[in-house]
Amino acid sequence: MTDAVPQFILASASKARRLLLVSAGIHPFVCPSQFDESRVQLEDPAALVSALAKGKANVVAAQFLQGLVLGCDSVLALGGQVYGKPTDRDDAIARWQQQRGNIGELYTGHALIAPSGLALVRCQVTRIHFADPSDEQIEAYVDSGEPMHCAGAFAIDGRGGLFIEKIEGCHSNVIGLSLPLLRQMLDEIGYSVTDFW
Repeated sequence: MTDAVPQFILASASKARRLLLVSAGIHPFVCPSQFDESRVQLEDPAALVSALAKGKANVVAAQFLQGLVLGCDSVLALGGQVYGKPTDRDDAIARWQQQRGNIGELYTGHALIAPSGLALVRCQVTRIHFADPSDEQIEAYVDSGEPMHCAGAFAIDGRGGLFIEKIEGCHSNVIGLSLPLLRQMLDEIGYSVTDFW
């Protein structure tokens, strides 16, 4: 256990990730990384999200040497393809037409960097069983705007939850941050999650 508890910094602009942390009693300082994601070209989803999360955390950790920095990134793997956020309305509709009635895997990479420079990178995977919405329901959902900001073109904690039959694994991971994994990583790096309450 370290003596001083550093400021918890979230290297992400994701409102969903911030709200997850707040719901767990952690009030982070939010500092989006502006990391150039195009620099990372990997086909393996676990390797991809891990590299992206680490890249984001590294950028922010260089600005906050005394902070505890968390970077995250998520993608959906379905049918051998890896998907991040949809590029436009047509892309989101096409994705939903492909994933409805199917099972995908949501990967979230987590990178945690302590003030000491100690860094951990972990990946959590959750299986998603998609419902079979009609074309009209898909278009209405996409037109709500919600899918445009989410890996896999859905938010399980919003309207998208209506079109998910079940999940296997960590629920909060699907929102963008695995709270159980974060607790484990904090333990490993020398802190208790309750230190940040």
